[in-house]
Amino acid sequence: MNFQQLFNTQFPIIQAPMAGVQGASLAAAVSNAGGLGSLPCAMLSTDALQNELQVLQSSTREPFNVNFFCHRQPEPDATREARWRESLLPYFRELGVDPDKIVNGPGRFPFSHESADVLEKFRPAVISFHFGLPPADLLARVKSWGSKVISSATTVDEASWLENQGVDAIIAQGLEAGGHRGMFLSEDITTQVGTLALLPQVVASVSIPVIAAGGIASSAGVAAAMTLGAAGVQVGTAFLLCPEATTSVVHRAALQSAQVRETALTNLFSGRPARGVVNRIMREQGPMSSKTPAFPFAPAALAPLRTSAEAAGNGDFSPLWAGQNASACKAIPASELVRELVAF
Repeated sequence: MNFQQLFNTQFPIIQAPMAGVQGASLAAAVSNAGGLGSLPCAMLSTDALQNELQVLQSSTREPFNVNFFCHRQPEPDATREARWRESLLPYFRELGVDPDKIVNGPGRFPFSHESADVLEKFRPAVISFHFGLPPADLLARVKSWGSKVISSATTVDEASWLENQGVDAIIAQGLEAGGHRGMFLSEDITTQVGTLALLPQVVASVSIPVIAAGGIASSAGVAAAMTLGAAGVQVGTAFLLCPEATTSVVHRAALQSAQVRETALTNLFSGRPARGVVNRIMREQGPMSSKTPAFPFAPAALAPLRTSAEAAGNGDFSPLWAGQNASACKAIPASELVRELVAF
């Protein structure tokens, strides 16, 4: 079964779910253009999830994907939080932020039965997961709706594990990809490899469709991935300048500057490795730091710094998520970008 048959789309293109820089509008635009639009849900409350799904369902009759994280929510660590805030004190003083007024809390939530209760009303065609898969009872529940289930693998071992759990397709996420690494069997960054190395190994190791992700930003990249055995591709960074995205002003500026040529994996903004454009906080505190609170508690302390800096027009403390290849990142409608990606 090929990509289009599996997902009932015109083109073998998935728009990567990108929390914080998009909502239903971008997902609907991609689905209406013949690709598979995606709605990121990890940062949404159940009420917000309901609202976004209503907007999405009313904006397209085509299949769409909803994406959730599957991390295990840790207990807050007051000692680690205090150590992190202490390292940020010079920035708090510089920007006039009172750290005592910062409320700690998780910035993202794992998929739950509460989320599934909302989702069941809509029964989306595709549900994707990051950081592995949800518990078996939750996975069985979503599969009972007839939804196709996909998840990200960053190694061959992760791909094999996902296949054994019964997913319908695997996203082979190369090291070039922007945003969070989907790694879940290991926290060792040295296990992470590029798309051109990962993709053919995963294709050779599993018997289900494999979707390439990471560094793909043009029709030539799509064609290369298909030549290496991909059934389709997932593209994220290239959509960040589309008018349907909610990418911030400072983020858009970075994507259109020479700054975008320098990206790095960082755990400063969330507590997990994620690729973004290198900025001041990454240079001065990382990009990887042992001081950051565990995922997903890291964002709380940086949030007021980000707000203050962005108000002044700079992204010194913002997560400027981007992959290593932003060459095709253009301010064009999502539908036009989809057409460009499949012109091979």
